[in-house]
Amino acid sequence: MEELETLEALGIFESETFCKISHEILCKCSDEENLHRRTMILFDLLGKYRWGEKVVLVLTSFAASYGEFRLLMQLNSCIPMAISVAMLKQLPTDVSPLKPQFNALSLLVDAMVDVTKCIIKFEKLPLSRVELDNETKAVAKSQIYIAVYWIIRGILKCSSQITDSTALKSDQCSDSTIIATWELVSLAYQLRSIYDHLRQQVEVCHHQTETKLYHKLLNIFKETQVDNQEVLSLLFALRDDFPLKQCSSQAKLGVSDLKSKVVILLISKPELLSIEESLFLVQQTHNHPHNKDVEASYAIVWVPIPVSSTWTNAEKENFEYLSNSLPWYSIRQPWLPNSAVVTFIKEAWYCKSEPVLVVLNSQGTVTNPNAIDMLFIWGARAYPFSASREKELWQEQNWTLHFLIDEIDPLLTKRVEEGRNICIYGSNSIDWIVEFTAKMEIIKRAGVQLEMVYVGKRNSTPHVKDILANVSYKNLSSALPSMKTHFFWLRLDSIRRSKLRLGKPENYTDNVLDEVSALLDIDNNDENWAVIGRGSNSIDIIRLEGPKMMECLDLFPSWGGNLAELGFFGALRHALAPPILPRPCGHDFTHPSKEQGEGVVVCGKCKHPMKKFVMYK
Repeated sequence: MEELETLEALGIFESETFCKISHEILCKCSDEENLHRRTMILFDLLGKYRWGEKVVLVLTSFAASYGEFRLLMQLNSCIPMAISVAMLKQLPTDVSPLKPQFNALSLLVDAMVDVTKCIIKFEKLPLSRVELDNETKAVAKSQIYIAVYWIIRGILKCSSQITDSTALKSDQCSDSTIIATWELVSLAYQLRSIYDHLRQQVEVCHHQTETKLYHKLLNIFKETQVDNQEVLSLLFALRDDFPLKQCSSQAKLGVSDLKSKVVILLISKPELLSIEESLFLVQQTHNHPHNKDVEASYAIVWVPIPVSSTWTNAEKENFEYLSNSLPWYSIRQPWLPNSAVVTFIKEAWYCKSEPVLVVLNSQGTVTNPNAIDMLFIWGARAYPFSASREKELWQEQNWTLHFLIDEIDPLLTKRVEEGRNICIYGSNSIDWIVEFTAKMEIIKRAGVQLEMVYVGKRNSTPHVKDILANVSYKNLSSALPSMKTHFFWLRLDSIRRSKLRLGKPENYTDNVLDEVSALLDIDNNDENWAVIGRGSNSIDIIRLEGPKMMECLDLFPSWGGNLAELGFFGALRHALAPPILPRPCGHDFTHPSKEQGEGVVVCGKCKHPMKKFVMYK
């Protein structure tokens, strides 16, 4: 109930004031003049409260006596306990003559509640942020003053009649109830008329504030702000001074807690992301190795928005469960934000069915309309998560084994950083895996240090899960756990999306995009593949696929003899390359000694080993 929410917003009011209100309500009114005088006394008692709060407090004081009377009237004739209580309260034994009065009383109370809701709706408008036209505001306030007067007067009248009803004898009911019913019905119709006019005026005010607020939001994101407080207040703090909560501790927070921070708005449906995406986002932010260096400088705020304009019970339950489990901030009551704010978020940031991560810098300026792929790729290392930072990271990024693995599995990452040779592979066939791993064992027995890791497939079907279990059970190779397999493929999808979104210059070969697209396409076609690489920064990384890969491995007895001279990667590249020219081509190039790499360098043109000469500057 909106009136109860308003009462909650009042906090702890003075018990003495509440007692005085209750006393005035329970006093018997002897005439109209006395009724007006007591109404004004209540106005004096409630002077410091807002108009909606005045009404809610008086209604709350009246609720106990009215509720008891209503219950007894409904149950008196059929429940022995109710009959006994009615006798103690000295209600008439036969309440049927009071039915018209009771119906009129209910009609009046319903009208008072409707008018109260209308007043509360007006007072919830963000008038501190958006100014109404003077005439519109004046008319609304004038109608509210009149409405509050008649609600309080009506409550006093209702209370008086309830008191009178307990003292009536059966032979007095006829004349008294007719007069009382007429008085209540007259008040009810008067309040209904007030409600109709007030509702229309509040709708005018609501429409005006919605329009002005929407345009204010559009404009504020075009302006340079000193900090992010005005922007965040407009978005979230129109109705609540503490609109946020820390999910882990449930502590209430204001937008001031986000001052000077980069704020990432995670905008999604109340269901958030898929389980895999949610856990991966947690890993890439809260649990990321680099997060401790930047965690004080940014905050993620979950902003759930349902598809429809109203929240269902299921959506509220989803929100409550998830918001108590996440390591971020969230909107505390996401059904409260103004509809103009929700419309702005959906339209300005293209929030449809897919989640987006909108990045606001410490001045409240949008620096990235969607950083979700960026976070999936680099995690906390991408701070401050701006679009310019994304471009900068791509300019620095080469296609390496370390980039392919990133921080998905700490143990595997450590092995890559140690410079070990790693073979990552995927397949939908356990028979192929058995054959492939057997051939790789032959290479390992030849002295090549090589570790193998199965990463499943993009779509983890029960069949793939069975393969994963078989790989581990038969000790064919290492394998990423099921959840980390999801992370691996999610990240590859993000790499391709990010690259395609940024585009590439004409006549520019994007090795990262080409390799990732190839892996995703191979997987989509249910083909077998493997990527062999080593080291954190080394560009020694080779992709093998399909029959050509098995053919190359079958020929290991032929090219394995080059291991000593060319090293493993040199020998493998030499075996995969087209037939070499009969003689060296004489091509030369300068190669920095610190990047010299393993073994002999093979010429890219003639495929012959190149002689090394040291040049000093």
